[in-house]
Amino acid sequence: MRNRNYISIFFDDEVPLLQAVRKLRESNEIITDVLSPFPVHGLDEALSIKRSRIPVVGFIFGAIGAILAFGFQAWVFTVSYPLIIGGKPFFAAPAFIPITLEVTVLFAGLSMVAAMLIRSKLKPDIRFVPVDKRITDDRFVILVEAADAKTTLMRVKSVLSGIQTIEIR
Repeated sequence: MRNRNYISIFFDDEVPLLQAVRKLRESNEIITDVLSPFPVHGLDEALSIKRSRIPVVGFIFGAIGAILAFGFQAWVFTVSYPLIIGGKPFFAAPAFIPITLEVTVLFAGLSMVAAMLIRSKLKPDIRFVPVDKRITDDRFVILVEAADAKTTLMRVKSVLSGIQTIEIR
């Protein structure tokens, strides 16, 4: 976001923000990002953002964890180190369920965190430079990519003429 020119459009409420996003999308403007102090319902649909595939990653790795945990316990208690404990048989599947559940949740949770960090390109050395300090308090901002700053600024102002904005810069 440092090497490009952007037009920042500031709002103080989410309703005009959603209206502006829809109008800008209809006029084929390139919306780079929308920043808000809290989640806005309907913003994903307005920006045509696809649903995340992170839960799929969690399911796949959870299933792998369940198979590994159950398989390892079955192998240990039947082949590697069979012991008769409390008179139960070697392959006592109900006894394997708690550990299998815990390993499933562990694999699913850790894989979803890793997938989210990889997908978001988050690393320990990332420094966030806010467009404006008011964004984290009470302002909503749309960043529109501007190839030519003056013509894009005029186009954006004409598209958003009926919507209540705080400032456009």
